[in-house]
Amino acid sequence: MYIRLDSVEKVKEFVNNIQSCEGEIDLISGRYEVDGKSLLGVFSLDLTKPIEVRVQKDDMTGQLEQMLCRYST
Repeated sequence: MYIRLDSVEKVKEFVNNIQSCEGEIDLISGRYEVDGKSLLGVFSLDLTKPIEVRVQKDDMTGQLEQMLCRYST
């Protein structure tokens, strides 16, 4: 899934929401891959382009998917 985090508020909200998820959530932009739960990591990405979300393991798939839809491109 691809998302867009085009403002500081969206990045903060995204990271706060992701913190409650148990699995690993990685964000990929170009050749860079960061932990989606890391505010600093997310801010290091190119936020002008869509960001790929990769979920390694999550027991809350439905809730996570619903939350990610708010940011989808």
